Amino acid sequence: MKLGGAMAAGLALLLGLVATPAAADPVPGSDQAQILATNFQLPFPCGQSWTGNSDASSAHTSYEIDFNRGGTPDADLGDTVVAAAAGTVAISAHQGSTNGFGNLVKIDHGGGWTTYYAHLNSRLVSQGQAVSQGQAIGTVGNTSKPGNNILPHLHYEVRLGSNYPANVQRAVFDGTTFGYPEQTVTSRNCGGAATNPYSPQEVCGAGYSVVDSAALGSDGTVYLLYNSGNGNNCVATMKAKSLGTATATSAYLEVEGSARRTDSGDFGYYAGPVVASGSGKCVKWGGKAGASAYNSPFEHCGS
Repeated sequence: MKLGGAMAAGLALLLGLVATPAAADPVPGSDQAQILATNFQLPFPCGQSWTGNSDASSAHTSYEIDFNRGGTPDADLGDTVVAAAAGTVAISAHQGSTNGFGNLVKIDHGGGWTTYYAHLNSRLVSQGQAVSQGQAIGTVGNTSKPGNNILPHLHYEVRLGSNYPANVQRAVFDGTTFGYPEQTVTSRNCGGAATNPYSPQEVCGAGYSVVDSAALGSDGTVYLLYNSGNGNNCVATMKAKSLGTATATSAYLEVEGSARRTDSGDFGYYAGPVVASGSGKCVKWGGKAGASAYNSPFEHCGS
């Protein structure tokens, strides 16, 4: 997903990274406010796909989500749960008869934002502990209050303030509001590691294979891809630094005899795809990330 400059500015403001707003604040509670105010990721390891739902059961009064994957009732039991964002553990305890949460981890993210991870089989963090985004905090389980027999799943909530249940907010993962009432989501929670969660093949789409690439210093890599099925070339610039933060990134493709096509802006993960038909023609291609750029000559004339 690309993050535009306006989105990044709002995110930085609400996370306390800048002192003054670049534009008017969004309407409280709106989708825009949710996206700008959070940098939450799916509470599961990078690359895993989980199906969440917010049905009308007695456990759900607002935008809570239950997550599962696998085709059997116990398929998720013991799977790793990770922090959706960095923060401090406010609760790590079994709730006993207090509520139906069972083993609960609650993380305080500052600014009134908290996340809840309930029914855990095990807890891997302690109250007062600082945690990073993507850090393992527990495992999926089916713990609850006495007499409440449930199937393994993760009950996940995002809250703002303390006026329950009005404080339960719509969940946002990787800058996109969860598709209530049910959606399957792939985790981009990669623990802050300097690895881009996307690949050039994902950016360009099915049928494309990498023909060439050029390093942009340590800032990223620009790729040239070709689809033999339709004769199209594709260029994508993949960032390696400031992942998830909108920074200047560009990609271009010029087929000999045709005008150059460019995708340029402030993006979080990549620039592109830039696609053009070039079967049997020479192409120029290149891109920029950070302070590094690459510009090819006309080449790959047989692709």
